[in-house]
Amino acid sequence: MEINQEFHVTYFDADCGRIRTEVFDTVAAAERFASRSITDEDSWAIVDAVAVQQEQLAA
Repeated sequence: MEINQEFHVTYFDADCGRIRTEVFDTVAAAERFASRSITDEDSWAIVDAVAVQQEQLAA
């Protein structure tokens, strides 16, 4: 079993007033998205690394 990581960005979407989550393969992409999501003093974004298990089938 292989363990990989994906990166979840939870952020406040000021356009609709809701908290949303996006998933990224790299921390760099997640951090870029989080930075773009912070548009004013009420905005916020959190990046979390999440372990993902992928089962490998025997050949």
